[in-house]
Amino acid sequence: MIDWRGTARGTWQGARNGPTVTYGLIALCVLLFALSPVSGLNPGYGTGDRLLAAQSAYFERWGVIPAELMAGRPRALLTPLTALFVHGSWLHLLGNMLFLYVFGAMAEERMGPVSFALFYLGCGYLALLGYAAAHADSEQTLVGASGAISGVLGAFLYLFPRSRVTSLFPFLFFLPLRFPAWIVLIFWFALQWLAARSAGAGPGVAYLAHVVGFALGFLYAWGRYRGGVKVKPPAAATEGESQP
Repeated sequence: MIDWRGTARGTWQGARNGPTVTYGLIALCVLLFALSPVSGLNPGYGTGDRLLAAQSAYFERWGVIPAELMAGRPRALLTPLTALFVHGSWLHLLGNMLFLYVFGAMAEERMGPVSFALFYLGCGYLALLGYAAAHADSEQTLVGASGAISGVLGAFLYLFPRSRVTSLFPFLFFLPLRFPAWIVLIFWFALQWLAARSAGAGPGVAYLAHVVGFALGFLYAWGRYRGGVKVKPPAAATEGESQP
């Protein structure tokens, strides 16, 4: 996983309302998490065993359970959408929102707010569905926005491959080095692909959902924008820090 810090202000500074969908998604995810039993901020859920029971029920109600989804149960068919707004911890939430904040704004400006919102939800739904199809017998609950955000990364790779990001890699002694986005994102995708091939259906990170979402996002951007001119943002448009 790569954690990013920074902004992508360069290409949407002149937009009338800014990246409203990106900001709205972040605000909604944070609000829902804060109100959930997982955040620890709502005293109404109690403590100890009562709190753990509330958390378990929360995940089972709103998350994806692959076996139920693939069985075609009516309630389960909506869970790939609701699961996009459910997170398992503060670290899980903040990591995902950081990715969305950095990459979502420029993608939203290029696509337009309505198209971006539909793209985000569609990639997220299909990414979780793809994971469920590959683990059709699993009873493990799947939550989080990373499938949708991976779609945003895939689209960003096609739309803004030459934008530069400042990255910190452990094997380079955490030296801050600037690379084109295509290098960093392809490296990130390769890590997800390798992890997905070695990961089982047990608890942990749903790497396969990342792979499916990224591929869908890239293919969507390629199919929709291949006849146009890809945007090259200013040199300072996308500056972040990453740590794989």
